[in-house]
Amino acid sequence: MAEKKKPATSRAKRGAEVAETKTTRGGTFQASPEAKSTALKLRIVAMVLWVIAIGVEIFTIVWALLPDKPVNTWLIIGLIVLIAVLTLSGSLLWKKANRYDPASEKDKVRFFVQNQLGVIMTILAFLPLIVLIFLDKNMDGKQKGILGAVAIAVALVVGVFSYDKDAPSVEQYSVEANVVKELTGKDEVYWTKNGTAFHVCAQVPDLSRSTDIQSGSVSQAHEAGIPRLTKKWVSEATRNCGYTTEDVDRVLGSVDDVSRTLDEGQAVEESGTLEVAPEVADEDPADTDDTVPSGVEEPAVATP
Repeated sequence: MAEKKKPATSRAKRGAEVAETKTTRGGTFQASPEAKSTALKLRIVAMVLWVIAIGVEIFTIVWALLPDKPVNTWLIIGLIVLIAVLTLSGSLLWKKANRYDPASEKDKVRFFVQNQLGVIMTILAFLPLIVLIFLDKNMDGKQKGILGAVAIAVALVVGVFSYDKDAPSVEQYSVEANVVKELTGKDEVYWTKNGTAFHVCAQVPDLSRSTDIQSGSVSQAHEAGIPRLTKKWVSEATRNCGYTTEDVDRVLGSVDDVSRTLDEGQAVEESGTLEVAPEVADEDPADTDDTVPSGVEEPAVATP
């Protein structure tokens, strides 16, 4: 039976301290004047589209539902679709604006409203219409069922696409920028057009298959629609990008949330405290392959 190694605690302690500090030691992200200007323009257009959508909703209610006359099913469906297009277009533009100029998580109410305003506007654009469809006295049960079902289905689709499940924040941008600058010495990351994360160097496996690798700052990556720094940055830094474990250790002492900078499964909770897993703390920087060379004894794995 292999002798258990005593868990190295330097990374774990640093990771725990970093997770508990809740401060960004490397600086707080601030959107550039250009980014703020772009975000403002996008938000203005989004608000205009939402106002028009609500105007179409009011028109539909006042002109097509409330008067004592037969209701044209296809006309109402067409107006519902128009409301959906206007509302969703506004929501997508608003979400894009938040990538340029994110809110802070410190103000939880503002953070929620700013990031989920598209959902709120979807409710305002559809809920009164849906209620009045079912209360309308000029329609029979079948017509109410058809129009009500269409309106609810369309509203749900718009609401799902308006919801921002990867809502950006000042804190996230700050952590990611500080990680990258501390590790590489500059605010530069790499991604592909349809990627789901950006990376600290261009030599990582996730980018090696692409012929269209883009680069820029952390904020530019978010502006391009890339939601986050890869969760594999720790292993990529040492395995693919030429950085050492000491380089990674230095980074873990400069960011405010270790769970945002480690791979899946590399952060563990011990007695209510978030720490770097012991096997990560013991990681040998020279071990860059998944297999152990022939003739070399495989080291014992530290027990968490």
